[in-house]
Amino acid sequence: MIMVQGEVSGKKYTEPFSKGVLARSLTRAEMDPNKAYTFASQIEAHLKKEEITVITIDDLVKIVCQRLKSDDKDIAEKYVVWRKIRKCKEPLIILIGGASGVGTSSIAFEVANRLGIRNMISTDMIREVMRKIVSKELLPSIYESSYTAYRSLRIPPPPELDEVLIGFRDHVDSVSIGVEAVIERSLKEGISIVIEGVHIVPGFIREDLVNKENVAMFVLTVSDENVHKGRFYSRCRQMWARRPLKRYMSYFWAIRRTHKYFESQAKKNNVPVIENIDVVTTIDSIIKSLTKTNGGKKGAEKSKS
Repeated sequence: MIMVQGEVSGKKYTEPFSKGVLARSLTRAEMDPNKAYTFASQIEAHLKKEEITVITIDDLVKIVCQRLKSDDKDIAEKYVVWRKIRKCKEPLIILIGGASGVGTSSIAFEVANRLGIRNMISTDMIREVMRKIVSKELLPSIYESSYTAYRSLRIPPPPELDEVLIGFRDHVDSVSIGVEAVIERSLKEGISIVIEGVHIVPGFIREDLVNKENVAMFVLTVSDENVHKGRFYSRCRQMWARRPLKRYMSYFWAIRRTHKYFESQAKKNNVPVIENIDVVTTIDSIIKSLTKTNGGKKGAEKSKS
């Protein structure tokens, strides 16, 4: 039996080499599952041929990387990037924001899957919990959608001001309290998590949280209005969808205003803005950004293999 030796908090441990674990890590680098298992079997055969009974994780990774480079350089690069992020000791908190319909939930799911992060939550869910705690009379804005929050304003704003953005800011400011609580809990418990939604707006979450090395924020955009509008048609065609297309189309003008506000806030707060047209390109941009910043290098959980 081949044993893999690792270290956690200064303490060494050993566990049996697993083709399944190695194959799963390779799929994080977008290798086909069948090919990944075949590759893992080849690594096992190599170790047996060399009569290796105990190997450290670092040495195992070196062997994997060497073989990958000769087989598929693109997969090798993505595997190295994934390893860099996963090797760090602190939990990684990834915040993905954007106006309704730009694809934050889809990208968040794919990023979490690529990085092996098991925890993901939408800010809509956080808002829903807050609705159960705070009455509509006390905080009316959270009982509206982000782009219709202006309808809950008790005092109409002056004509020269944009009521949509005033309502949106009030809505986001309220839900940000719940977002901050999730971030704080994740940091305290050492849990990596992806938080996504329309309430992840640069400038609204406390600086002492977003400035931590292991907290990374991104804003997604869709510049072409027709492409953006098409996302709603795609979302609402599912039989299980509960969100009526008519509502989105009626307020699309308001959604686009919040979209522009996201862009301006991201620029003001130096938050990466990613044009979300191609899913693979968007995910690669986020992953590469994580490895270039302190948050990417120091912010992820240490993994076994």
